[in-house]
Amino acid sequence: MARRNKRRGPPRAPAELRIESLAQDGRGVAHLDGKAVFVAGGLPGERVRAAFTRAHRDYDEAEVEEVFEASPERVEPKCPHFGLCGGCSLQHLAPAAQIAAKQRALLDALQRIGGVQPERVLEPLTAPVWGYRRKARLGVRYVPKKGRVLIGFRERQGRLLADLSRCEVLVPEVGERFGELSELIDGLSVREQIPQIEVMAGDEGICLVFRHLEALSDDDREKLTAFARASGLYVALQSGGPDTIAPLWPEQQPLFYAQPDFGTRVDFRAGDFIQVNAGINRRMVVQALELLDVQSGEHVLELFSGLGNFTLPLLSRGARVTAVEGDQAMTERAAQNVAANGFEAAEHYAADLLAPDPKALWLKRDYDKVLLDPPRSGAKEMLPHIGRIASPRIVYVSCDPATLARDAGELVNVHGYRLEAAGVMDMFPHTAHVESIALFVR
Repeated sequence: MARRNKRRGPPRAPAELRIESLAQDGRGVAHLDGKAVFVAGGLPGERVRAAFTRAHRDYDEAEVEEVFEASPERVEPKCPHFGLCGGCSLQHLAPAAQIAAKQRALLDALQRIGGVQPERVLEPLTAPVWGYRRKARLGVRYVPKKGRVLIGFRERQGRLLADLSRCEVLVPEVGERFGELSELIDGLSVREQIPQIEVMAGDEGICLVFRHLEALSDDDREKLTAFARASGLYVALQSGGPDTIAPLWPEQQPLFYAQPDFGTRVDFRAGDFIQVNAGINRRMVVQALELLDVQSGEHVLELFSGLGNFTLPLLSRGARVTAVEGDQAMTERAAQNVAANGFEAAEHYAADLLAPDPKALWLKRDYDKVLLDPPRSGAKEMLPHIGRIASPRIVYVSCDPATLARDAGELVNVHGYRLEAAGVMDMFPHTAHVESIALFVR
């Protein structure tokens, strides 16, 4: 049986198109002869000439060659690599318009997938849109034909690594050093065996984790150490899985971010999951606790709790917290964060929340409030249990409007909640990625 969107023949010749809307991936949507066309670089209302790049049975793909009538919301991209690099898709759209498009995408998903709409639309959470990204995985590749090492993200079209000189969305301590890093790796004996660099930035330290597929020579280690000393960045090495990450220089590499609104601090390690955008994360945690309206002494069930991003603020407000996370090691370190902040121990459980055990002790209790921050797949498997708990308020932090909408539909239509409020958070400016937060009231 043929695949639904199997490519059918060569692309069409360039054509003039009117862009009607934005797709969820940030491309413009047009139609030609009744067939949908997804146009990279196109904005709603624009008249463009588009070059077709791929043909499918149900739709075509294209990219803007020339803009005849520009949208008033079109701006000049700051990054010289925009259009080539696949890291950003919306730098040509004004930041305020990006937010408005994400808010529309959220509300549309809630209505179309979940059959629900919020009684109140929250003001979007925003923060600086450049130099915000404190966590990233950069590809590395030595290209003999170019005679040098490339560092960056994949190209927008295809699987090749984009040839980048800088990155405007990464923390500048790293985003402005691509040339320096390229020369550094080019001078290593294992330059062809370095596939990636992971960036992890805390409030007072930034770590670069160099993944290497072959052992480093003593000279390699000396060069990396000299770079770390000169740049002030931490350098760590990774020879295998995440458990092989080890510091090179300095020996102690403290990484943390403060939560000034709550007087707390989250310690983390290279390779850990943390929210990419520090400014948005601070505002998100404040808003989540405001929506939850937690009172001293109330018992909160926190699902997908991680290292304590919400746990510590909840404890600072006098709540009792049962925190559940899927990773055992992360659960243990979350408990260490609780102790390091001087709180009495929260209850921490390591459990598979995508296949919850109905006999688990923590599922047999009643809770005053529920807070959850699931992965992109959402929290479908937990919804029957959340429905049984029947807490008066649920705050749901989401990184995918589609799964939030699906879960919202069940919470409202099956478990007796109403969607009191929802809104977006601009966690990833200049991309089509939509983060959101929702309040459900029973």
